[in-house]
Amino acid sequence: MDLSGNTVLVTGGATGIGRAIAERFLAAGSEVIVCGRREERLRELAPLGPRLHTLRCDVTTAAEREALATRIQSEFPALNVLVNNAGIQRRGRVSGEKSSWAERQREIAINFEAPVHLSSLFLPQLAAQPESAIINVSSGLAFVPAVFAPIYAATKAALHSFTMSLRRDLDQTSVRVIEIIPPAVNTELGGAGLHTHGVPLEEFADAVMARVAAGELEVGYGFSEESRRASREVLDQKFERLNGNR
Repeated sequence: MDLSGNTVLVTGGATGIGRAIAERFLAAGSEVIVCGRREERLRELAPLGPRLHTLRCDVTTAAEREALATRIQSEFPALNVLVNNAGIQRRGRVSGEKSSWAERQREIAINFEAPVHLSSLFLPQLAAQPESAIINVSSGLAFVPAVFAPIYAATKAALHSFTMSLRRDLDQTSVRVIEIIPPAVNTELGGAGLHTHGVPLEEFADAVMARVAAGELEVGYGFSEESRRASREVLDQKFERLNGNR
């Protein structure tokens, strides 16, 4: 897809992968709206220039998702790209889970409910544009689940499945459905310092956005690129290596 000349909404775009995607759309000449939960992080985006707009929104709740869609439709009628990027990763095995159900439910809501609901809310607006896209950001853990983050991995597997179905559903429309599948990337996902072993953010973003621009609909990098193409036998081997410490 052409990264220029778009009006793009990026959820969870104030930091990490979301911000990197927003910056690349901006650099290509698109207008970008970033929504996020933390006002202070949104204010940090001001130096990116006048084509970057920020909205405070917690996409965990249906009411805020609906309010976001109404506002975007009113203020940005040319919106033609939705990037479902917002997500959280909680660490902890199921057997040792001590947090409340509300915390686990929030992880499910932001990682899976939100992309499904937002895709439905924005679909009429996107389908009315001559060229548009829904970009879902999943994870390599959708293919190789992690015992240390079981809900996160399960929600990303669900998002991958949903993305495949949605792509086929919309294949006769103007809406392309794209999946970006990160490996471990050096961001603050799950907490500062947990992903310092991951690939550098700028390296990852440059590589995957170049492939999105070239027209690919499912894009991984490193571990996640290998995993999305792997056989079940290879995936089982990766699962054992990832979860080997009991």
